Amino acid sequence: MIENINKIAQITLLFWLMKIIAKTLGETLGDHLAQTMQLGYLTGLGITFAGFVILLLLQLKAKTYQPILFWLVISATTTLGTEIADFIDRSLHLGYTIGSVVLFLGLVVTLYLWYRKYKSLSVFPIYEKSKEIYFWIAVLFSNSLGTAFGDYLSDVAGLSYLVGAMVTGLVILIVIVLHKAKQISPLLLFWLAFILTRPFGATFGYFLTKPMEKGGLDLGTLYASSVSIFLMIGLIYFEKQRRSTI
Repeated sequence: MIENINKIAQITLLFWLMKIIAKTLGETLGDHLAQTMQLGYLTGLGITFAGFVILLLLQLKAKTYQPILFWLVISATTTLGTEIADFIDRSLHLGYTIGSVVLFLGLVVTLYLWYRKYKSLSVFPIYEKSKEIYFWIAVLFSNSLGTAFGDYLSDVAGLSYLVGAMVTGLVILIVIVLHKAKQISPLLLFWLAFILTRPFGATFGYFLTKPMEKGGLDLGTLYASSVSIFLMIGLIYFEKQRRSTI
């Protein structure tokens, strides 16, 4: 009965694939608003925040899991997370190192408050509105952190965008291997993977859009965003078809 009223997507391989694409979309779309369209980070932050709030309110109002709405909110958090990280670094001039630390602390505090209230950080199922709010705050912090950390790898650590994506992908693989060896709990696996797939998506987004002399493919933010949107639509349709046959 509880699973029938769950508000969150079931955690499967499809979930992680869609999440990585959503992260890539958030990075390229956020950069398109602030940089390509030259709206600036503050304006981009305002636009993406408004979009996030509207979609989140619709998500909170829904009674059951709605694939299109859920993944729209996920994509909104990735786009807003990009603007938050860039605003901290480039408008407030705090840098990606301090920005990553601040956002990490925000995530830790959110998870602590969540755990103190519910004695668990389990994300499936989620059907209580207050618990769902904790979930979305944690998602927003993790996505913002992922962008800041992805930028830290390229701008501070000096890794190319492709190498940065490979490093975070390798860490994700190590976490999965530890889980298979029963050296890490499924709950810790989820949150580590959730956090780490964001910088993977961010650095992969940079690899698609940045100039070739900087190690990118120079596809442009609009084209890369369009490709990510097309892939997301296809996967959401596939998920709906799969659910209808269960």
